[in-house]
Formats: sequence, C-alpha cells, structure tokens
Amino acid sequence: MQKMKVDVAIVGAGTAGLVAYRSAKAQGARAVMIEGGPYGTTCARVGCMPSKLLIAAAEAAHFIDAAPGFGVHAGEKRVDGVAVMERVRRERDRFVGFVLEGVDNIPDQDKLRGYARFTGPHTLVVDDHTEVEAARIVIATGSTPTRLPKLENVGPGLITSDDVFYWQDLPRSVAVIGTGVIGLELGQALSRLGVRVSVFARGGSVAQLTDPVVLRNAGRALAEEIDLHFQSEIVSAVQDGDEVALTIRQNGEERPMRFQYVLQAAGRTPNVAGIGIEHLGLELGANGVPLFDSRTMQCGNSHVFIAGDANNERPVLPEAADHGKIAGDNAGRYPDIRPGLRRAPLTIAFTEPNIVSLGASYKQLCAPGKPKFAIGQVSFENQGRSRVMLQNKGMLRVYGEYGTGRFLGAEMIAPRGEHIGHLLAWAVQSRLTVEQMLEMPFYHPVVEEGVRTALRDLAANIVKGGSDIDPDEVEPGT
Repeated sequence: MQKMKVDVAIVGAGTAGLVAYRSAKAQGARAVMIEGGPYGTTCARVGCMPSKLLIAAAEAAHFIDAAPGFGVHAGEKRVDGVAVMERVRRERDRFVGFVLEGVDNIPDQDKLRGYARFTGPHTLVVDDHTEVEAARIVIATGSTPTRLPKLENVGPGLITSDDVFYWQDLPRSVAVIGTGVIGLELGQALSRLGVRVSVFARGGSVAQLTDPVVLRNAGRALAEEIDLHFQSEIVSAVQDGDEVALTIRQNGEERPMRFQYVLQAAGRTPNVAGIGIEHLGLELGANGVPLFDSRTMQCGNSHVFIAGDANNERPVLPEAADHGKIAGDNAGRYPDIRPGLRRAPLTIAFTEPNIVSLGASYKQLCAPGKPKFAIGQVSFENQGRSRVMLQNKGMLRVYGEYGTGRFLGAEMIAPRGEHIGHLLAWAVQSRLTVEQMLEMPFYHPVVEEGVRTALRDLAANIVKGGSDIDPDEVEPGT
C-alpha cells in the first residue's frame, strides 16, 4: 500500500469538494481530492440540471394545453417520450462534461480514485491502495436519495430520483412518495408529459413551506393539476410483473393501486455512514453528522471541516459552493480560522407556480423566544400580469420587524417566483427596510407589482404594531 502525506485531504469531488480543493490550494496548501464514485457533481448528473431539462419539456407540453385559453388552437399534441429522454440525457451529459473538463485540469497527483475510510484523527485509507496522512480534513461526501425501510427489496419498479435521468422512454405511470421539492418537481413534470402520476405524502407538507397560509394555497393550486394525496401511509408494495402493486392507507381506508414505477422522493441522506467517521473523535448529532460551526464549517475545535450536502444544513448547490469555499479556505490556512460569507437563505422549487422561501422562514420567526413580527400578503389570483399570462395562482407572504421596519423574509407560491425570490433575497441580505424597498422602481404591468402590494400591506401592519390579517382570508392583489 502506498503512503501519502498532505496538508489537506478533501473527501468527495462534488460541488463542495471541488471548491474546497481550489480554495485550499489558493491558500498554499498541498491538497488531495478523493472520490470513489463518478466525477460530475450531483447537480449536473442527477440533480438540478437534468430535472430542469425534464421540466422544460413539460412546460412545452403545457403551453399547448394552455393555448386554447388564449384563443389559440394547435393540432393534436404528441409527446415523444424517447425523444424527450434522449434530450434530457444528451444535455445532461453536456453539463457533466463541463465539470469533467475542470476535473481533468487538476494535476493527477492531487486526485485519488477510490472510497475513503477514516482510520484515525489524521489518517484515512483509500480502497486498499493508499494510506493518506492529512494535517486537516474536509468532508464533502454529499448525499444520496433516502430509501424508505418499508420499501426495501421490492424490485425493479422501485426507484429514486437518480434513476429517472437514465430512462430511455417515459413510463406509463409513476407513484411519487414525498411532496418535497424533488417529488413535486418530477411529479408535475411527468404528469404534464402524459404520464399517469399520483403523489403521496405522510403529512401535509409542500416543498419547504412553513407558512400555513401559503401552504394551504400551494396545496390547492397543485392539486388542481396533480393527483395529490396528503395524510397517506404506504401499507405495502409488491413487484407484480412489470408493475408495482401499491397499497395506500388514507382516512383509515386501504386502497390498492398499480404503477409501473414507485419513485421514492422523501429527501436525501448525508453520506456520513460507513466512512469511519467515529475515528475522527468528533461530537456527532442525532443524524450522525458532526456538529459544526455554520460560519466556519469547522467541526468543534478540530482540524476537520464539513461542507455541502454532507452537513445537511442547506442542501442546495449555491450553499454547497459557499460551504466548500469556507471549508477549503480555513483548512488551507489552519489554525487561522475565519468566518466566511454566508448569504441570505434562498430555496426554489421549480414547480408551476414556483415555490420559494427566502430569508427567515415563518417557522423560524415563530420559534419560542422570538419577538412578534408583522406580515403582509398578496394573492396572485387577480394580479394584473398574472391574469394576462393565465398564471394567476398563488400567494406571497412577506415578514417585517417591528420598530426597525427591516425586511426579514418571505414564503410564496407564485408565477415567476424564481425571479421574485432573488429580488427579495437581495433585500434581506442588504438589510433593507420595507420603506426602502417600496422606494424602488416597479414597472407596469409586471408580476413584481404583486410584491409591491404585499410590501404595502406589510408596511401598514408594521405601523399598526400588530398584524390584523385573518389567516383564512386571501385578499386579491393588483
């Protein structure tokens, strides 16, 4: 077995690992990046990019369905599933190729192929070929789709989101287990492409929403298009030929259903099990993830840093890149530990309407010990530009601080919400007040005029010193 001694060992070559490697090198450290799986990042290979390619195809199909509402009539719609999936795979491979080009530019001596296992606080073994002694360590092992114990060993009809992007054709039917971002994005996209889809959730959650008013609005809006089942329990699943016989319990009644595939979309699990993390001498949380400082990515006061999906803090690509930068910088210049740039939280589900949360969430603001906060809202049902586009569904709720008038955050299901979310996230990070935001330009007619309506409502409630909003009342926007 060969031996290697380095300043920094980065375990994982995804988004966080690649950024951590470059950052550690920029600090002058001798670094090695270790990867056992395929290069290419989760985002490019089985995450953000291929899912958006599938969603783009679904939007094209939906435009045809929506056209008669404008008085425009096309011929009979035909979805070529083979062509749809061929483009998804082709463009996905193109995005992966860009990542691989970057990996190829890394010197060979700085890359180790194989799976790493820690054997001590400063040592790890890569497969059976290399022992690495590292002064500092960055754990960037990513995550994998969560598999439900009740659905173990069902058969080939049981899949995860990773499997979807290797399909050669669209399936006949899919049951989606989970109403998180992944489940809703894929469920709606497949449904729009003509696949029979049912989506099941144990509770009543919708993506990352915590505001009860937005949550109810989102459930209603999505249920108009998707066969959505809340408060559902999976009783059993059995492979029967080329289908899965699924039994669901809802409202105390059991219901048999059959699908070509059952897609587990119940979130992702950090890859920290089975890597010998217990040998690092770190304090672990309930989920097995080491406790760490979110400003520095440092685990306790140790020489170990954790970044990206592996730490399970905010498992989205922009955060993984920021984590990697902070972890790599600090590992490279250790023991000179410095807080890094943490941006305002922003999470987007690319359903239609988009589901977006940013800044402080409703749940965080309602936590015990937190001061009261003001709320403003707008419905997009009668918002001008939304009605013009026949996309007049959704609800935006914005939050502000009494006294200072500072804008704190928002949750929404909204047309063009991905763009609204960026504007509002910038306002949070800039620590703008609601009045300062209302001084900004608003063109006409744009969806953002709904934002102005919500901010005016919020400003009025801040002045009152209390919110008089009835959670069950939805006031139309202008």
